[in-house]
Amino acid sequence: MPHSSESKTPTSAYQSLFPIFTFIKPYRGTVALALFFLMFTAGVSLSLGQGVKMVIDSGFISGSVDQLTSTILILIAMISLLAFGTFFRFYLMSWLGERVSADIRTAVFNQIVRLHPSYFEENRSGELMSRLTTDTALLQSIIGSSFSMALRSFFMLLGGLAMLFITNLKLSMIVVICVPLVLIPMVIFGRRVRRLASSSQDAIADIGTYAGEIIQNIKVVQSYNHETLEQAAFGQEVEKAFDVAKKRIKQRSFLFAAVILLTFAAISVMLWVGGTDVIAGKMTGGELGAFIFYAIMVAMSMATVAEVYGELQRAAGSATRLLELLDIESAITSPINPLPLPHKNDDRKNGVAIGFHNLDFYYPSRPDVAALRNINVTIEHGQTVALVGPSGAGKTTMFEMLQRFYDPQKGNITLNDISLEQLSLSELRDVMGMVPQQPVLFSTNVMRNIGYGKPQASKDEIIDAAKRANAHEFIEQLPEGYESFLGEQGVRLSGGQKQRIAIARAILKDPDVLLLDEATSALDAQSEAYVQEALNKLMVNRTTIIIAHRLATVIHADKIVVMDKGQIVDTGTHQSLLISSPLYQRLCELQFEQAK
Repeated sequence: MPHSSESKTPTSAYQSLFPIFTFIKPYRGTVALALFFLMFTAGVSLSLGQGVKMVIDSGFISGSVDQLTSTILILIAMISLLAFGTFFRFYLMSWLGERVSADIRTAVFNQIVRLHPSYFEENRSGELMSRLTTDTALLQSIIGSSFSMALRSFFMLLGGLAMLFITNLKLSMIVVICVPLVLIPMVIFGRRVRRLASSSQDAIADIGTYAGEIIQNIKVVQSYNHETLEQAAFGQEVEKAFDVAKKRIKQRSFLFAAVILLTFAAISVMLWVGGTDVIAGKMTGGELGAFIFYAIMVAMSMATVAEVYGELQRAAGSATRLLELLDIESAITSPINPLPLPHKNDDRKNGVAIGFHNLDFYYPSRPDVAALRNINVTIEHGQTVALVGPSGAGKTTMFEMLQRFYDPQKGNITLNDISLEQLSLSELRDVMGMVPQQPVLFSTNVMRNIGYGKPQASKDEIIDAAKRANAHEFIEQLPEGYESFLGEQGVRLSGGQKQRIAIARAILKDPDVLLLDEATSALDAQSEAYVQEALNKLMVNRTTIIIAHRLATVIHADKIVVMDKGQIVDTGTHQSLLISSPLYQRLCELQFEQAK
C-alpha cells in the first residue's frame, strides 16, 4: 500500500496530527485541568529564577544568616509547589495519553473488523497489526508525555525570554539573535526525520508479517529443515529495519547536537558579557545568576522542543497511517433502509429460498479472470443442494457470495425474492451457519468457542449443542472440561474434535441456511462417522448447501449442481446426472473406482 506521508510537505506533519485531536475532545475537562497544572508548574519554574536572585543578593552578599535562611525557605516552598504541580501534570497527561491511545486502538480495530474481505487480499495482516499496536503506542507516548513536555517547554521558553528581557536587556538581545540559528536545524533535520520515521514503521511491519507467517507455519519450516534458512532471511529483514532506523537516529542526533551546540555557545557568550558587567558594577551577582538561570531554562526548553519536534515528525507518520486506515470505506455495507427478511426459525418451510440470477463475479485481486460466469440456480426451502466439481470450479466463491463477502459485477442473489444488497448484513448473516472444511477455533476455552455461535447462550444450551454434535464426551475428558484452553487455532485437539466443535457452534446458532464445505473430507473413518452423524442431525429441516468433494456423501441430495471453470455445466439428481453429465460421470468413476 502506498504511504502518502512520504510525499507530503513538512507542514503537513502537524496537519496529519490535527484529526487525532478529535479523540481528545471527549476529555476536555481533563485537558483543561492538565493545562492548568502545566502552566502552574511553568510559572513556578520561572519564579525559581527570582528565588536564585534573592538567595545570592539577599542571602550570600548581605552576609545575614537570617536573610539566607528566609530566602532558602522561600526557595524550598517554591520547589514544593513545583513538585505538587508536577505530580498532577504528569498524572493527568499520562492518563490522557493512555485513554486516547486506547480509544484510537479500539477505533482502528472496529474499522478493521468491518472492512470488506477483498481489502485483506491486498493488505498484509502484519502491517495492520503494526498500525494497531506500534503506531498507537507511539501516539500514546506523544499525547501522554512528549506533547506535555513540548507545551511546558514552550511556555517556559516564552516566559524565560520575557524574564531575560526584564532582567537584562543587553544580554537578552544576544538570546534573540541566537534563537533563529537554533530553529534552522530543527526545520532541516525534522523534515528528514519524518520521512525516515514512516519508512521505519513500514520496515517494522515487514518484520512482524514475516515472523508471524513463519511462527504460524513452524511445522512446515521444521519438516523441510529450513530453520537456518529462515533465521538468515529474518536476520536480513531485521537488518533492513535497523538500517532505516540508523538513518533516522543519525538525523535526530544531528538535530540534538546542533541545538545544544548553538544554545550553550550563546550561553557562554552571555556569561562572558555578563561577567564583565558584574566586574564593572553594571549589574549585581544576583541579576547575573538569575539571568544565567533563565538562559539555561531557555536553552533546555529549546532542546526539549527540538527533541519533541523530532518525535512529532515521527508521530505524524503514524497518525497518517492510522488515519488512512480509519478513512477507508468498506465496499460491503448494509443499506441505509434495509428491507426485512421474512423467515421463521420455528418453521423451516417458511424459511429462506435462495436464487442466483445471471451472476458474474471477478475477484478484485484477479479482475481479468471470471470466478463465476452466468450462474443461475434456485434453491427451495428445506432443500439439500450439493455443489460438485473440480478444484477452482467456483464452489467456495458461491458460499462467499451468498454471505455477501463480495458483490457481483453482474446479476444478483436473492433470499425470499429480496436482493442481498437490500438486506441488513447482520440479518443476512444471522440466518446462515457455516461449517468449513478447516474449522476455525479461537485461542480460548471450549465454552467460548462453541458459544461464538450464540454469545448470549447459557451453559446448558452450549452443553446441549455439544451433545448433539457428538462432542460432549471428548470435551468432558479434557483436563478442565468446557473450561479447557484449546491453544492457538485449537492446536490441542484432533481434526475430528475441531470439526465437532465447529458443528456444535453451528447447532447453537440454529441457522435457517446451513453451508457445509465438505466437513468430513480430511478425517479418518471413525472421526468421519462421528462428524457425519452430527451433520445429519444438524441438516434436519434446514436449507442446506454442501460443497462436496466426496460424492458418496451427497448422492441423496435433492439437487446436485455440477460446476467447472466458474460455470454451472449441469443440474439434477445423482441418477439423472449419471446419464446427462459427462463431467459428473467422470468424477463418480474416479472416486468409486478408488473406493473399491
